[in-house]
Amino acid sequence: MPEPVRCRACRSDRGEIVLDLGEQPPWDRMPLRDTPLPDPAAPLRMWLCGACGLAQLADDTDVAEELLGVEPRAFAEQSDRSVDRLAREGLVRPGDRVAEFGSPHGKPWLPRLTGRGMTALTPADAPAGRADLVVDVYGLLHEPDQRDALRRRTALLAPGGTLALQLLSLGTVLRERQWYDLRHGHHAYWSLPALDAALRGYGIGVHRAWWYPLSGGTLLVTARAGAEPDAGTRLLLGAEEGLGVRSAAGLGRLQAAADGADDGDALRAWLVAERAAGRTVAAYGAASRAVPLVCRAGIRADLLLAVGDAAPAKQGRRMPGTDIPVVAPAELAELRPDRVLLFMPELADEVRAVLPGIEADGGRWVVLDPAVRLLGRVAGPRAAGQRTGAHGGLRLPS
Repeated sequence: MPEPVRCRACRSDRGEIVLDLGEQPPWDRMPLRDTPLPDPAAPLRMWLCGACGLAQLADDTDVAEELLGVEPRAFAEQSDRSVDRLAREGLVRPGDRVAEFGSPHGKPWLPRLTGRGMTALTPADAPAGRADLVVDVYGLLHEPDQRDALRRRTALLAPGGTLALQLLSLGTVLRERQWYDLRHGHHAYWSLPALDAALRGYGIGVHRAWWYPLSGGTLLVTARAGAEPDAGTRLLLGAEEGLGVRSAAGLGRLQAAADGADDGDALRAWLVAERAAGRTVAAYGAASRAVPLVCRAGIRADLLLAVGDAAPAKQGRRMPGTDIPVVAPAELAELRPDRVLLFMPELADEVRAVLPGIEADGGRWVVLDPAVRLLGRVAGPRAAGQRTGAHGGLRLPS
């Protein structure tokens, strides 16, 4: 009989599986292009704790070191906005001490903060109770032991200190039906209400939360001792509660989205239709969220030519669980695809500026919103009409 799942935060074994994506290859093990299939796979399931409301990975798997990526401009700009917000709130003061719990997602904030006169402390070496500001940039979800992770972050706070976290809230995942945000190595999916309740067990409470559109809805949250949520934060808390972020019935909508025709099945059907119409499709962004989407839909290179990515460490490899190669942006442009699917829609402006040839040659960018949606054209010398390309044959007009 399998061991019962125990909550990573409160240790309760009372809960249930709310999302089961079956056996999935680990996204962090991107094989070299000539590595034969099949790839290793492991169960990928989300379990909701019935005691504290934390949604989390039900199963632990070995996670390799993530391949070094290139920070997108959208992520860097969000970091700037978040640090500016903390500064406007009076939390970035010259001489104050700051410690950061980082992650593989984006560059650290410490240079931005020390550049404003703060003094950096290393979380591993800093004495307890010394940091005036502790920041966590998508780091919490990478911690297998959430109870220990919260304890370490709150223990660093000096009297009157503030914990600031940037995270993709479970409310966003549920509202936008982003079931593909579940992946190996991302252990905890905090909603704002569950996070507030958990932090109060460590003597601090959520005070402010700001919503930003990155990744469908990113939150910057501050918490400190004796704090109560302000009016705007109470609205965000209420909105997430209304979505059902702490109920199995509410989160069950993620399973319905994964199983239904609005995501993976619809994407595959669209790709099949594009092929039947004589149009070629590639993608951009070999991101972790793309792996369950591609694998669950059973997409291979006969439907998706390649995935472009700016990270040199990913080029020359293939998407886990499939034969789709990962190529440099210039190689992607040389394929002259009729459609390019953006796995990270927030990169649209940045990528279109870097690869103007896609649209200049008559191609179209596509996002999942959550259904397939073609982006409006950017005018170019050959942005309309029919074309012939490297793959041969007549290109159909859009």
